Amino acid sequence: MALPGVGLEGQQRLKAARVLIVGAGGLGSPTALYLAAAGVGTIGLVDHDVVDVTNLQRQLLHGTRDVGRAKLDSARDRLLDVNPHVQLELHAVWLTSANALDLVGRYDVIIDGTDNFNTRYLVNDACVLLRKPNVHGSVFQFDGQASVFATEHGPCYRCLYPEPPPPGMVQNCAEGGVLGVLPGLIGTIQATETIKIILKVGETLAGRLLMIDALAMQFQSVTITRDPNCPACGTRTLTQLIDYDEFCGVAGPASVATFEAVPEMTPALLAARRARGDDFDLIDVREPHEALRSRIEWSRLIPLGTLASAMASLDPARELVVICRSGTRSADAVRRLQAAGFPRAASVAGGMLRWRSEMGHDDGSC
Repeated sequence: MALPGVGLEGQQRLKAARVLIVGAGGLGSPTALYLAAAGVGTIGLVDHDVVDVTNLQRQLLHGTRDVGRAKLDSARDRLLDVNPHVQLELHAVWLTSANALDLVGRYDVIIDGTDNFNTRYLVNDACVLLRKPNVHGSVFQFDGQASVFATEHGPCYRCLYPEPPPPGMVQNCAEGGVLGVLPGLIGTIQATETIKIILKVGETLAGRLLMIDALAMQFQSVTITRDPNCPACGTRTLTQLIDYDEFCGVAGPASVATFEAVPEMTPALLAARRARGDDFDLIDVREPHEALRSRIEWSRLIPLGTLASAMASLDPARELVVICRSGTRSADAVRRLQAAGFPRAASVAGGMLRWRSEMGHDDGSC
């Protein structure tokens, strides 16, 4: 309140503001912490994942005692400890083309803390359609980017990246790794931009892309302009949210973007079926470095990014059971398998996290 240009009126603006953070992971952690501490009145969080010990070097909303808990539960406890007066609205869902407009429409500022292109384009297009500022951040290994998209006169994410890369070409943080402090840098910048937007002070990153090279510790800002041919904010031919998995090149009714339910089995059922000699293949779609820490000995490692090329080695008539860390990538893999003509495919609910929790062993840890 002592800051020039803020004062009581500015603090009241923060109190009245409604901010939606998509993702309670590496970027969402510092962003949510600083916004809660700043006195933002209402913070919405969208996440449907659980806390994994391998995430803790970058996801500071959560601690070792939270491993296996829903991220939203852990985030709630931590944020209320920072500011017991913040109103938290927890959305334990994946952001989809079916719910994005409803969720985005409830808030004043949207913060993109995702690590996949499907959701990133979904956030962008929903923000453009509803005229909500999109505070963007992305990180990978040692590099980060930040900007503010979908403002009244500024560009949107599609102006910078009209189309996503083909499926499997780009890894996310879980697959490719990230320097743990880098999401802290980018997330803090996202929180800064959000506060400036709410207070209507300073100059935001709208129309600029801030790029950080953490290895060289270099910050570079480049100007970006609205593309008049952009279907979202230029020609505005995009009038509704599309099937983003199909847009990214994975066609078929079993779309990741719609997040339709897939067949699942529990770890207990998987173990029982193995014990009685049922005929099926167990496919692990995690990355090799994840499997080095622990794996099920009788599984076959096929990282998700290589699944399409590996399908020729699979038998469409054979039952396939897919496992990953928490059940997200395995569900994605099952949808891709179904769309490619493998009808007998199921995902292990809760992935390796639940397997270790319920079975008490890896049956062949490395």
